[in-house]
Amino acid sequence: MKYLKYLLLGTLFGIVLTKSEVISWFRIQEMFRFQAFHMYGVIGSAIVVGIVSIQLIKRNHLTTIAGEPIVIADKKFNHGIWIGGFIFGLGWAITGACPGPLFAQLGSGVGAAAVLILAALAGTWTYGALREKLPY
Repeated sequence: MKYLKYLLLGTLFGIVLTKSEVISWFRIQEMFRFQAFHMYGVIGSAIVVGIVSIQLIKRNHLTTIAGEPIVIADKKFNHGIWIGGFIFGLGWAITGACPGPLFAQLGSGVGAAAVLILAALAGTWTYGALREKLPY
């Protein structure tokens, strides 16, 4: 019962993803073919909201609900970032789905999303197993 709020929040998020059509294979393919602005608008809006939110947190020294300070660590660049981003984008373009909306796709009746969820889990497991051996 204590996880009910997370189930409800996840369900609401899935409804928003579905209604905004960001889980649509067609919309994702449009984006990668540079045929429509829809997905770029959604992603760009998310980036702007993220930038504004981080700035508000830093400038106003906001805290968590428990009163703990929010600390945002500096990020170091390494070549694995762009290599991983390239692989992620390639998988996104080929499958028409990124990991975020996979469960919303499955919930809306796209059975192939189950295969993609298993593939995403396998990729995550493989990365975890090989992480120490990968170049920085």
